[in-house]
Amino acid sequence: MTSIRFSVILLGISLSGFQLQAQDGVLDLTTLANYASQPIPAYITRNNTPGNNAITNAGATLGRVLFYDKRLSRNSTVACASCHQQAKGFGDTATASTGVSGTTGRHSMRLINSRFSAEVKFFWDERATSLENQTTRPIKDHAEMGFSGTSGDPAFADLVTRLSAIPEYRVLFSMTFGTSTIDETLIQRALAQFVRSIQSFDSKYDVGRATTADNQPFANFTAQENAGKQLFLAAPGPGGGAGCAGCHRPPEFDIDPNSRNNGVITAFGGATDLTNTRSPTLRDLVGPGGQSNGSFMHDASLTSLDQVISHYNAIPGDNTNLDPRLRRPGGAVQNLNLNQGQRDSIVAFLRTLTGTAVYSDKKWSSPFNAIGELTLIILPPAAVSLQNNGNGTATIACTAAPNLPYQLEASTDLKTWNPVASVTSDANGTLTQAVTVAAQVFYRFTYTPPTS
Repeated sequence: MTSIRFSVILLGISLSGFQLQAQDGVLDLTTLANYASQPIPAYITRNNTPGNNAITNAGATLGRVLFYDKRLSRNSTVACASCHQQAKGFGDTATASTGVSGTTGRHSMRLINSRFSAEVKFFWDERATSLENQTTRPIKDHAEMGFSGTSGDPAFADLVTRLSAIPEYRVLFSMTFGTSTIDETLIQRALAQFVRSIQSFDSKYDVGRATTADNQPFANFTAQENAGKQLFLAAPGPGGGAGCAGCHRPPEFDIDPNSRNNGVITAFGGATDLTNTRSPTLRDLVGPGGQSNGSFMHDASLTSLDQVISHYNAIPGDNTNLDPRLRRPGGAVQNLNLNQGQRDSIVAFLRTLTGTAVYSDKKWSSPFNAIGELTLIILPPAAVSLQNNGNGTATIACTAAPNLPYQLEASTDLKTWNPVASVTSDANGTLTQAVTVAAQVFYRFTYTPPTS
């Protein structure tokens, strides 16, 4: 009886030009992590994702590689992740983060839950009109990543040329966007998808909020934590509330888009800066063990949650851009007269907003190995099926990476391979091709990175 045999190449491409053997630094594009359909609590309703850049598994995967790739900096020493570290809530414990030619102009903002905010503008001073717009600004900054096109730096177009020469990026952009041609818009979209995928909803607060409204005591909270929650929610006044929720709105704990300066006006170097009107979410202010995720405010001038609460308890000075919610009736700056016990209760509540998984989940970690290498798996080791059509032909099917071009080749001796057909995988990654049934014929799908 005539039979057909087939083989599938498991092709890995290494950034350093050779095949890796270890599993660290291996990214399997045939089994992508779940970024697009992560569970989100029903009480979370704010979402700044634009209609033209919904999170996809492929897009966030590409964004993850870009986020951790140091070659996005002029001298290949700094990545986005250098200043936004997973172990630190995607923030930095340094006062100012180190770039290729100096340090950042402000303290690096934590990125957790960036998606779940009504505020669509980014950076402390809101100079980026969207997360997409924000993602490439550090790359184009002379001090941070150095593709500024000024002061002797290469231009952003030179980075595009650099990435376009890397086969792995031609694969990833083809898989994600259907083209191996790389440009700034696609880089922005991929990075924004990855950042928006970084979410944290497994905190002690979320356990309580899943069954109980914010204005009721949570059964899983201590008395101190419930007292802190009540102080956080209640408006200032005779009832003794702190009014924090007026700007940092639960359950997302995002910043109100209409917020203004919070009374911290010092810039690095001692100058005055009244333009800082944004804030990251209050979720994950500290790590799951209470460890620091970095100091607070744009100038990192407050080093503990107690100092933060004390700042808002008695605003230290006035300025022309001070948020009106930080004033008492009549216009004087806020003085809440919270005692130490009340301040401690608010701190205890803020600590309940910290999750766990976001600090260790592999899908948000570096895809590179310890020496900066990455292998892409674009064909699985065992995902082939064969259907005999009964008319002298058979159909070979293989599950591969989606939307990429492959070549079906045939051989009679497993040494010399001849092309049979070019096949492009569909959106689900399926390759199918009818072949002639013949004795002692082997088939394989192969892949060659496309050229721009």
